[in-house]
Amino acid sequence: MTAPLKDRGGVSATVRRALRDAFGLWPMHEAKNRITLGKRLPELRAFEDAQVARLRTAVGDRPETLVTTVMPTFKRPKLLPDAVESALAQTVTDQLVIVVDDGGGLPALPDDPRLVAVSLARNSAVLGLVRNVGIRLTRSRYIAFLDDDNTWREDHLAHALTALGRGADLVYSAVERRRADGTVLDVLSEPFDRKTMADDSPYVDSNSIVLRRSDDVLFSRLPRVKATLPKEDWEFVYRMAKTRVVAHVPEPTVRYLVNEASYYTTWQPEQPQ
Repeated sequence: MTAPLKDRGGVSATVRRALRDAFGLWPMHEAKNRITLGKRLPELRAFEDAQVARLRTAVGDRPETLVTTVMPTFKRPKLLPDAVESALAQTVTDQLVIVVDDGGGLPALPDDPRLVAVSLARNSAVLGLVRNVGIRLTRSRYIAFLDDDNTWREDHLAHALTALGRGADLVYSAVERRRADGTVLDVLSEPFDRKTMADDSPYVDSNSIVLRRSDDVLFSRLPRVKATLPKEDWEFVYRMAKTRVVAHVPEPTVRYLVNEASYYTTWQPEQPQ
């Protein structure tokens, strides 16, 4: 009798298929990530804790706001100001925008009392850690996320807060993806289903998320590289959705740059039509 073929990790194709059927593709990959990348977690958690303690003075004792917008950045001096301006231009004004620089340096930013910008002592190259610093340095009822190469429509937060007011715990809107020349590539808009999300292409992006603050609203600190799958956004949404009501807003309130030069994300070139 011929033994089933095994991959380089010593697991047979039959076993891999059974595991995927039972748990889903992305949970399997994430379990592998925790094993292969988890050795640095104590070091990274210690660094995050140290940066939060160091930067509390810079942030100061600010009053609690309705929303905190957390914006990680790394060496995007031309794009970052546009992202900040779009966050500050929201029709929902009761918010704090916190820019967290991952050790790359900050350009001049708008002079606005609702904006605070801080820099980590060194580059971490861990997106989840950078976002966590922003979350932990602020107080608000809700938390939103916007990356330094993307922008929001001015009613992004308003649409999200309306959905949250109807009973959702986490809301994500449709995303309009744009090429570098400003033309629209497509619109990502898909209702949420946690079961299909375990196997399907990730379709919830952090730039579209607004959720209620709680102690567990923190991102994975795994030191993912561009080739690591799944990304931080998928892990965060999949974990948050286990105990939360998730709602989709079909309005495309996020303008997402398909950025081949992204520090954290690898984009596949478009296929010819």
